[in-house]
Amino acid sequence: MRLLYETLLAASEPDQLLQNEPMSAHTTFRIGGPADLMFFPASEEQLCMALRAAKERGIPAMVMGNGSNMIVRDGGIRGVVIVLGERFSRIDLEGERLSAQAGASLARVAAAAQAASLSGLEFASGIPGSLGGGCAMNAGAYGGQLSDVLEEARVYLNGEVRTLSCAEMQMGYRTTLPLREGGIVLSARFRLHPDDGEAIFARMKELNARRRDKQPLNYPSAGSTFKRPEGHFAGSLIEQAGLKGRSVGGAQVSSKHAGFIVNTGGATAADVLALIEQVQEEVFSRFGVRLEPEVRITGE
Repeated sequence: MRLLYETLLAASEPDQLLQNEPMSAHTTFRIGGPADLMFFPASEEQLCMALRAAKERGIPAMVMGNGSNMIVRDGGIRGVVIVLGERFSRIDLEGERLSAQAGASLARVAAAAQAASLSGLEFASGIPGSLGGGCAMNAGAYGGQLSDVLEEARVYLNGEVRTLSCAEMQMGYRTTLPLREGGIVLSARFRLHPDDGEAIFARMKELNARRRDKQPLNYPSAGSTFKRPEGHFAGSLIEQAGLKGRSVGGAQVSSKHAGFIVNTGGATAADVLALIEQVQEEVFSRFGVRLEPEVRITGE
């Protein structure tokens, strides 16, 4: 680990590298133990260098965005966590095309499109995630998803950087080729269409009002906890099973929207995972439907 630390430090600024950094400070759930190393690359070159250096030394490496769709266990993460954040968040516009690096938030990408009077990303304006993670899982909301407007993505896959078309990304419901193959989305380009900027803003405002009205945004969470099972809605099944408000420690099935597990204060990852298991068991017992987590669970 020391050799990796020295390699990363020599190739970056001191504030790009942290040791024993609590993951609770970098996830929207506000839970998770420490990462051995945390690195904030400022370029594709730095990111690829870090991944290759870790691999050469046999040290696990995990790439993340703003931590909005993940649960980190209380023991933390061994190895290096590479965070694509503000240093990796450039947004460019050219005609009807918008390009953005993986660390840009989906809200900021949608706002940039609106400011340029380009429509197609309104649905993404309230998704609490970054572009890279959103593209990797084909994020969507309110009838839209990124595959509707994605033209191509730059991806680190099997040790090399490749540019994949939307078709080559093989985007389905919360899945893509990079997600299945352990790849990392570095940046993406979207093909949008011109519209009145005020009309776009009005649509974004309406969708975000609907989100605030229905979702428990006043508590830390990782967003929607479970994938939508075929033919059902996870939140409806959980509510019908009488699990709204069910708690384990500081973790609770939201009383506002049963599809969310929230941190009401002081929740541990163990609390959240125990509650997820209870929900899965009771929904399966009642309805014969196995709920699959949508959130990424990692760490030890």
